[in-house]
This record gives sequence, C-alpha cells and structure tokens, in this order.
Amino acid sequence: MEKIEYPKVKNNLEENSYLYESEPFIDVDGFREYDMRWLYPKQINLFGFKILGIVLSDFFIKKSYNKIILGHDYRSYSSAIKYSLANGLITGGLEVIDIGLCTTPMAYFAQGHNKECGVVMITASHNENGWTGLKIGYKFPQTLIPNEIQSIKEATYKKINIIAKSGSLYYQKNILDEYIKSFNNKEKFKRKIRAVVACGNGTAGIVAPIILKNLGLDVIELHCDLDHNFPNYNPNPEDIKMLKDLSKSVLKNNADIGLAFDGDCDRCGVIDNDGEIIFADKMGLLIARNLSTKHKGSKFVVDIKSTNLFSTDSILKKNNASVDYWKTGHSHMKKYCLDYNAIAGFEKSGHYFFNKPLESGYDDGILSSYYILKVLEEKKDLSLSEIKKDLRTSWTTPTINAYCPDKIKYEVVKRMKNHLDMIKNTNQKIISERIKKIITINGVRFELTDMTWGLIRASSNKPEIVIVVESFKSFEIMQNLTAFILDWLREQKEVGEISNHI
Repeated sequence: MEKIEYPKVKNNLEENSYLYESEPFIDVDGFREYDMRWLYPKQINLFGFKILGIVLSDFFIKKSYNKIILGHDYRSYSSAIKYSLANGLITGGLEVIDIGLCTTPMAYFAQGHNKECGVVMITASHNENGWTGLKIGYKFPQTLIPNEIQSIKEATYKKINIIAKSGSLYYQKNILDEYIKSFNNKEKFKRKIRAVVACGNGTAGIVAPIILKNLGLDVIELHCDLDHNFPNYNPNPEDIKMLKDLSKSVLKNNADIGLAFDGDCDRCGVIDNDGEIIFADKMGLLIARNLSTKHKGSKFVVDIKSTNLFSTDSILKKNNASVDYWKTGHSHMKKYCLDYNAIAGFEKSGHYFFNKPLESGYDDGILSSYYILKVLEEKKDLSLSEIKKDLRTSWTTPTINAYCPDKIKYEVVKRMKNHLDMIKNTNQKIISERIKKIITINGVRFELTDMTWGLIRASSNKPEIVIVVESFKSFEIMQNLTAFILDWLREQKEVGEISNHI
C-alpha cells in the first residue's frame, strides 16, 4: 500500500485563506475533559477532522476495536463533518457503521447491540449553533475520560506518516426503528398523563414524541419539528428561556408535566403542573426515593452541583441508601456508577444514569423521562407539584454561566479557592456565617455553617465558569451568596458576561 505523509496539524489558521483550505487545522482548546467541542469553522476545518479520524483509528485499534458506530446530530454542517471524519477513520483501517442522523443515546444503543464496537457521535449537544464536537466511547457504556482525551490530543499534533489501510463504510438505516422498538418492553402508563414535550427544534424531535405517545401519554409537542437554525431557543434544559417557554405551554394546556430535551437528547429537564421548574438534581432525588423503596441498600451517585438534600433525606436513610458526590460530566458519572455499582446517578444538568439491574448505564433523556414519569404513575392521587412538596424546602439557583476563556478558566477557579481558603483560615464570615468545609472534587464547593453552599467550577464544554448556590433558609440568603460569588468574579479581568439568571 502507498505510504502517505500528511502535513502536521496546525493550531492557529485564519479562515478564508489558502492555508485554511490546504492544511489540517484543530484548535487545541477543543480537547476537553471527557469529549471534544469546537466552534466550526472558526476552530477546526474539514481537513482537521480527517486527520482526527486517522488518529482515532489508531486509538481504537490499539484498544482492540476495529469497528465503530458513527452518527451525527441535526446541525447544518454535521453531515459534512461526519464524512470528513469517516474518510480519516477508513484511511486508518476501521470498519465504520454509519447510522446517519440520530440522537446520542441512539448511537450508544447501536453500540450496545454490536459486540466489540466503539462509538463516535458528532454532536455539540446543547451548545449554541456554530459549535460541533465528538462524544467517543469504546468500552460500552463508558465514554472517554480525561487521560484518554489527553492521549488523543497529544497524538493529533504529531506528524502523521502512515500506510493507508483498507477500512470500510457501511450504512445502517434502521436504527431509529430499532431504538423505538426497544421501549416496547416498558410497561405502558396506566395513569392518564398529559405531557408537553419540548425539543427546541433539535434532534430529539425525531424520536421523543413517538416513544412517549407509544408509552400511553397524551403528548403536546412544542418545537419538535427539526430546524438546525434553532429559531425559538437553544435546546438546553438548563436554559431558563427554554424552561420558561415550556412552563407557559404546560399552564396553557393544563398539562401534568413538561419535559425538555437537549440538542442530542441525552438530558431531560422538568416543569411541574403549576408551571414551576424542578431542577434535575431534585427530580433525581424523587426518583432515588422511588428506586430505594424497591431496591433497599442501593448506592446512588450525584454530581457536585447537586442539592445537599441527598445527604439528609429521611426516605433514603430509611431505605439504607448511600449517596456519593462526584465530578460533573457524563463520562465521570458513568464510570463511577459502573465502578462502584451505583444503581443510578443524577446530574443537575439533567444527565441521568440507570445501571444494572435497571438499564445499561448510559445517559438517555427519553429513558430518564420514563423514570420521571414513573414517579407520577406510582403516586396516583398526587400531582407532581404535590409530590415535590414532600421534599424539604430549599432555594437553588439555576446553573449560572460566566464567560471566561478556556486558557484561563481553571486558573480563575483556583484563585477563588485560594480566596475561600483565606476566609476560612482567618475565621471570617460570609453573609453572617463561617465556612464549614471546602470541597475540591470538581472546582470548589464551599459549605457554610447553616448548610448554605456555593460552587464555582470551570465548564468542560465551553469557555465558561459555572456557578450554583443553594440555601435552606431563604431566597434572600441564596441571592446574597450568589452576589458574593458574582461580585468576586466581576473583579477578575478575564471574566465576561454572566447569564442564565432566573
């Protein structure tokens, strides 16, 4: 076979130039903690995706995987990216099974039904238009962890000098039908449930309404038609704009629940029958209560952005359930569930993970909605708002986002940690309380003596810092601690616009 020598990948090229069309270009900041995200074509070109395909082929083959599932989400440029990436994957010697347009859970589903098969999903998930990225896995149902992303990153910028191998490309067009059929083994809901299903014109629209109707729900569709311009709002179930729009529709249609799916359908957000947001960590607690009653002594894992209610809940304690707090991120959470036999995991972002004996362990927004709806089904005489009232009251912010460049965001979080250490070590107070403990599992989470807590961490998906605050005393205390964090962030010259306030 012919020996091919490719030019070295560039980390900085100007668009609309000869070099941009002639050289492979991949911005180094796109290699993130557990997946990859770039602005296209500003931070990566199609030649760059071809080289990345060759590098990924080498990665998979070294892991003894010669075959992969390849899918893409509904963005105007995703199919072009897919074919460039596939070119590199085939050149590197892989057997590529192209499943076409799909949700991320459909790609995981296809991987699970093909033995010894890896998966590459082209998606920017909930990121705004202009973003693209890759979610990658080989040991089902796990996706890549930081050291694996790092090894791929390092290999990408080495000189590519290979002998082209004879890979292949196959099309599997029936994955949508097979995925829909996989829900036929779920018991249909006997309770009459009217649900508004919001897809934000993203990929979830091809499948979420169909499955939920098949499960017996009265479904009212909200922006479920595909439109890669996202004309109404970005499909992100943490985004207050999407949740407020869903709330209006729930009230207008006298619905029992509102379900919001993100751009690639691996997350789910919830609005109750009164039009109120139930943040995903608290919805996860309601599910955990339900599951712990049937599976006593179970372990659960929640991400560091989640409510303190998990550690104090009386029903979980009664059922001898244990709860661990862990790093935010779908790869981190999946691995923790599998490694420590947690029956389920919950992230405040809306990623839920149901492990054996329930499910296969990967994050699937529609599967998550099934377990959410089971809470309603089994509390036959209660509305979702009434079920929610059984939880201890706390006041929690949405996930607030502050712009900060990728190259400096971790340093800014480190500065905040040092600032909090100084306050704690000098016995100073924040909003009339002292710092009880500082947790650095992922970013910095600090808890005050009255259980009020705040978190800042660097986003793994975008050039942002993420902020969450919870108080068990009052809305005012939540606001005051939020103001303490945001005022400090505004003093950091690298921090820009702050968004997603209620």
